[in-house]
Amino acid sequence: MAKLDRLNMRQWMTTLVLSSLMAVSASPVVSAQISQPDIIQEHWYHSYATLTLDINAWEDDYPEIINLSTIGQTELGREIWMLQISDWTGFCQEGPMPVPDCEHYKLDGSRKEVVYIDGGHHGNEHLGTELAFLVAEYYIEGWANGNQEVIDLLATTELHVLIMLNADGNDFDTRWNVNQVDLNRNYDHYWNTCPTTQPGSSAFSESETLANSIYMNDVVPHADLYITMHTGVWIMLYPWGKWPEQPSDWEMYHHIRDEVNTNISDIPIRNANQGLYPNCGTSRDYGYGVMGYPTFTFETDDEQFLLGTVEALSERLGEELDVMHYLIENVWYWRARLVADSLEVEDGKVHLSVSNLGHSSTSNATLLYIEDEDSMEFWLPGSSQPTEITGTGDVKEGFSQIQFDSEFNLSAPGYGFAVNATNSTITTLDFSDAPISSEGFWILYYQKRVIDSSMWVGELVNESIVENNDGVPQGLLPAPSILLVFVAFALATINGRNSRFE
Repeated sequence: MAKLDRLNMRQWMTTLVLSSLMAVSASPVVSAQISQPDIIQEHWYHSYATLTLDINAWEDDYPEIINLSTIGQTELGREIWMLQISDWTGFCQEGPMPVPDCEHYKLDGSRKEVVYIDGGHHGNEHLGTELAFLVAEYYIEGWANGNQEVIDLLATTELHVLIMLNADGNDFDTRWNVNQVDLNRNYDHYWNTCPTTQPGSSAFSESETLANSIYMNDVVPHADLYITMHTGVWIMLYPWGKWPEQPSDWEMYHHIRDEVNTNISDIPIRNANQGLYPNCGTSRDYGYGVMGYPTFTFETDDEQFLLGTVEALSERLGEELDVMHYLIENVWYWRARLVADSLEVEDGKVHLSVSNLGHSSTSNATLLYIEDEDSMEFWLPGSSQPTEITGTGDVKEGFSQIQFDSEFNLSAPGYGFAVNATNSTITTLDFSDAPISSEGFWILYYQKRVIDSSMWVGELVNESIVENNDGVPQGLLPAPSILLVFVAFALATINGRNSRFE
């Protein structure tokens, strides 16, 4: 589908718009009189004040699906608002057993997918900010109106939407923050190593980018998609900005490009260095290179300097919204999704067949064996003794401290394997020294994506596909105890931060 032609129009202004704008202050203090009626909202960009009113109204109206918080303040003291949108009641109310942070899990006990969206790095790129707003609005209003597809999505997915990062620059209609720093050059990924202007005195020197990075690391370290909204050139950019080479997860990015361009929009989707120009210290490359997310910069179009629009925003950005819906509603696929098809134990060797249902490859995958539900050790293939699970805190947190023996090498034959996107593999792993019995269980342990910084996940192998030919009874395990559930959940939090790309 071709992008609708945009008419280059002068600012459109009516008496109603003028009177509304006159009420909008640049001050962080918000008054109940500063509202933005729908007719204005469709034709005029948000100020910090009107955005604050709109999102607080959402929280008041829809507490079942909205958590509103502030993740920090801008350099002038405005709140940096974060909308968390999901069905927060499912597993907590209907789950079979108590689990910490139950609101972050689906009814089947698996963790929800996480989408992270931010807008407004550059204060004068208003269409990017409005696109973030419209994405949030679509899912909030869809849930309120009983749209079953939206209801189903919010039962399995969390949307974390930071609509306006640079509120100071937004109200002053300038690219920079008040310190004249380009916030999208201020991230700690090859900071200030490309030709650029105003990257700041150091990485994360600005309160806005620091707050955003802290949220990424502390709240959504396992995000399955990160999209940062901008305005300037109609294009979607994926890593890298520093290099023209394709990223490690090029298969996933090319799949998304081909699907979008074939079925939704002809928007160009390219490597950022080639599609735009060399750029370093961006949130996109920080999200991919340091956090391990699949990331995009979504550039809407080039009419960023007009404060209003004749065409309704929801129509003007309709094609962009269709692309966003595709990315969000298919978020389950933007990582490796390994499933064990068969597992046969014979003479201490494990013959394993694995399929990858996701659209991202994994180059680091292996199998773990745990003797029983009470064990605090696990066996690796080729090991002569188990590895202790270390760490402090409860069982769930303790598993996040797993570290492999220094001799363990996933690239060595018999230790680990790789599985390409939407493909399968058969491998044999040596568990000759492991005390395999009917009380034990197996876990597929792998990185979500090829990028080194991607997080590790652990998924319980279905006992029904396990066949033991070594004369050891291999009956079905009883219903999993809370510890076993914790094992599955906890392994999903294991990450590869010891080998983060820098």
